[in-house]
Amino acid sequence: MDAELKIKQQPVVLIVDDSTANLAVMSQLLESEYKVKVAVNGEKALKIASSERPPDLILLDIMMPGMDGYEVCRRLKADPVSRDIPVLFLTSQDEAEDERRGFEAGAVDYIAKPARPLILFARVKTHLALKAAADFLRDQNIFLEQEVDRRTLEVMAIQDVTIMVMASLAETRDNETGNHILRTQYYVRALAEQLRDHPRFSAYLSERNILMLFKSAPLHDIGKVGIPDAILKKPGRLTAEEFEIMKDHARLGRDAIAHAEQVLGIDVEFLRTAKEIAFAHQEKWDGSGYPEGLVGDAIPISARLMALADVYDALISRRVYKEPMPHEEALGIIRNGRGQHFDPDIVDAFLVIAERFREIAARYVDSDDDLARKQRQFS
Repeated sequence: MDAELKIKQQPVVLIVDDSTANLAVMSQLLESEYKVKVAVNGEKALKIASSERPPDLILLDIMMPGMDGYEVCRRLKADPVSRDIPVLFLTSQDEAEDERRGFEAGAVDYIAKPARPLILFARVKTHLALKAAADFLRDQNIFLEQEVDRRTLEVMAIQDVTIMVMASLAETRDNETGNHILRTQYYVRALAEQLRDHPRFSAYLSERNILMLFKSAPLHDIGKVGIPDAILKKPGRLTAEEFEIMKDHARLGRDAIAHAEQVLGIDVEFLRTAKEIAFAHQEKWDGSGYPEGLVGDAIPISARLMALADVYDALISRRVYKEPMPHEEALGIIRNGRGQHFDPDIVDAFLVIAERFREIAARYVDSDDDLARKQRQFS
């Protein structure tokens, strides 16, 4: 059993030479330490090198009929299966030009023919040890890359779950359903993708920032968890005093997310975007919004995108207290808000892709069960 295991663990050396006499001599020299395979031409050598159990090292004659050693080596190095196998040329030639051609083809060393046993063993042992070290480092790198990918996916999953839990918490205190969260996520992404090449937005709307927008959008109303039930669940219009309290949800949302960052002790990219959206999505282009009355480009792009997405969804969605507005009517209201409530260029982008908004709304439409559940919460 031990002998069998030892044979299986022996490095495999492939000898390629058109001389059967040379093959026999070199095989006898090496087979006491290594598993030896032989090939009498380049075609057979390439086949063995690409087999299920490729050799660990190749001793390759240069001068062979048909495909010479240089060409065999070039093909070995061009194949991902065999490119990492060290090739040692066997040659009786010692011209500098021959050495240059060999190294350019991908060989790592030369052994002069006829091979002297001590030199042959030393060179083979050295290059097998180097290959083993290179294989170990490559395997370690692959493992580390896979581990980094796995950990990255874990972190992203934790982020996504955290966002959805926080957003769902806000949804339980709001008269909007959970589908509102999904719809506004996709509206914002659709707008961002439409504007990514626009000169006013291209510097900000990178692929990464669009992903951050998509992840952060569900937290736009997280601050409503801090609004008293008497105001948040009031079925009729709010008084001026009540509306002032309701407006505070923007600040509460930003502060809650900022507190989460402080607890983490690090600056988290998607939370930075979430703070912008939570705090400024009720601002209006003309300065008539809240909480700070920001005007125009002073409003973060993320919040400007969310402002339009949020209003559109409020208009076309059923609520326990209202019927949905037709899509075309909602388009008219948003068009009329161009340059007043909304960034003009964002409105223009919305009008181009309005049909995508309609499709998103249909995909995540509120069911009767959703509305009944929400009505029970607010009754």
